Amino acid sequence: MAQSNDLIIRIGGEGGEGVISSGDMIAQAAARSGLEVLTFKTFPAEIRGGYAMYQTRFSHEPILSEGTGFDVACCFNQEALDMNRKALRQGNVLIYDFPGGDIAGEQNIPGIHCYPVPMTKISKEELATPRSKNMVALGAIAELFSISMTSLKETVQEKFGKKGAEVVEVNYKALDAGAQHVRTNIKKADPYQMDPGTPKQDVIIISGNEAVGLGALLAGVRFFSAYPITPATEVAIFLARHLPKFGGNLVQAEDEIASLANVIGASYGGVKAMTSTSGPGLSLMQELIGMASMMEVPVVICDVQRGGPSTGLPTKHEQSDLFLAAHGCHGDASKVVVSPEGVEDCVYLTVEAFNIAERYQLPVLILSDGSLGFRTSSMRKPDPKKIRVENRATVSGNGEGFERYALTASGVSPMAIPGTPGCAYISTGLEHAPSSAPRYSAENHTAMLDKRFGKLKDLEDYFPATEVDHQEGAQLGVIAWGSTIGTLREAVKIARAEGAKVSALYPKLVWPLPVKALNAFGAKYKKVLVPEINKQGQLAKLIQGETEIRPISYTIYGGLPFSPRQIADKIKEVLK
Repeated sequence: MAQSNDLIIRIGGEGGEGVISSGDMIAQAAARSGLEVLTFKTFPAEIRGGYAMYQTRFSHEPILSEGTGFDVACCFNQEALDMNRKALRQGNVLIYDFPGGDIAGEQNIPGIHCYPVPMTKISKEELATPRSKNMVALGAIAELFSISMTSLKETVQEKFGKKGAEVVEVNYKALDAGAQHVRTNIKKADPYQMDPGTPKQDVIIISGNEAVGLGALLAGVRFFSAYPITPATEVAIFLARHLPKFGGNLVQAEDEIASLANVIGASYGGVKAMTSTSGPGLSLMQELIGMASMMEVPVVICDVQRGGPSTGLPTKHEQSDLFLAAHGCHGDASKVVVSPEGVEDCVYLTVEAFNIAERYQLPVLILSDGSLGFRTSSMRKPDPKKIRVENRATVSGNGEGFERYALTASGVSPMAIPGTPGCAYISTGLEHAPSSAPRYSAENHTAMLDKRFGKLKDLEDYFPATEVDHQEGAQLGVIAWGSTIGTLREAVKIARAEGAKVSALYPKLVWPLPVKALNAFGAKYKKVLVPEINKQGQLAKLIQGETEIRPISYTIYGGLPFSPRQIADKIKEVLK
């Protein structure tokens, strides 16, 4: 049987049935065996019940996105089957819980390879452990598609080892029972087989949220404060585990307002500090973001976006906080917004977020999203020696006549850490003179606003994170941001393979916009398309307002990311 170069497996079932843990384990096992992996998961906001789904894409080559559709669907119950039946394509595989589960009858769908596996029956009757149904399913999947059982059992040992040998053994038996059922009862007719790759020693498997935490540690963060909120809480969990090892402190605040106040206080005291939140929390933080801008204090805020407004879709994907991040504060507040495209990017862009915050002494927001935050991917271990870390400009002391907010050529004035001899100053939300004393004259306010915005005049040169993929003869340019970049990269490959001539721009700096790069890109093409996951076409509107480009906005907003096929089809439609 031919080896598959790319395989997408989707597991669906009820929240509480082990759908998410199953997906995590099969992704970890595949990565351990040397495969590239990229995951996507979605689950209900309720604690238990409702449809949950975990999708893993496996490949021997680097993976850019979640992919289009799936090759294999494993359905734990009737609801999962109903949810995925319409998405089945010719040649797909359907694994389903029958007999013994709640699926109503044996499935015979034309063009689909249907494999019944009595997951519930095996776990209840043969193993007497009803909760091991998901492990039976994993054993069946591993046997069907050549996913390393050794790696899968290593993952089980790592996950359940602390609970004792008996728990590990129960899970081993469930895996073996699922695999044995396939060997005995199922004649494989599908073409999919994902042979293990070569295990790599320098690879880690990490989620987007954890990667933000890792990037913060590499940048030198020593204080973190946050209030738990889906889908950002994993950032705090990661740092709670690791920040104390570096002599840092983590505080769970009573709310998002207090968490950012804590961060501002820590940074004022000379410590690199950060918080994480999602849309509702970012809304609450707006006044304090403005205060950090006024105080010229470096802070980093990671916003893992979710569907809104209000409580909205707490566990679903959206890119709808860009307006809030760019323009949320009252008055004119200088700030910077960056957005990573993938898990590895979360590490390095978080380091850059701290560098920008420290260099320009202002708030920097990282716009991740639910899909990227929860996504698990394999990446090469970062080499700290190759990472550039920048620290704020400070004064060393004996600063007679020290002016904290001195009007300098760069717009950046050195900070004094509290306790520095001769350099006492006050720092509040009030407008101030260069000395830091409150001053409200028109001339002073104008000068200070010009200072706070003027210091960013070289930002695009300092942080030129805008990649261009140009194709000779292209009439269309496409611009995406955040996790949609990876999907666009794959969509461009598909569209070009199908005869389209298209170029792409991938900005990581989304506010202030990299105007020079955008105008240079837009000048080359008759049309510019901007796909993004929000109702209003937020990046498209910012581009239209700040540049010479008049973009074509293409938006979806159903709580799921784009597929490469969707964008490729839109590219061809616009070119017509």
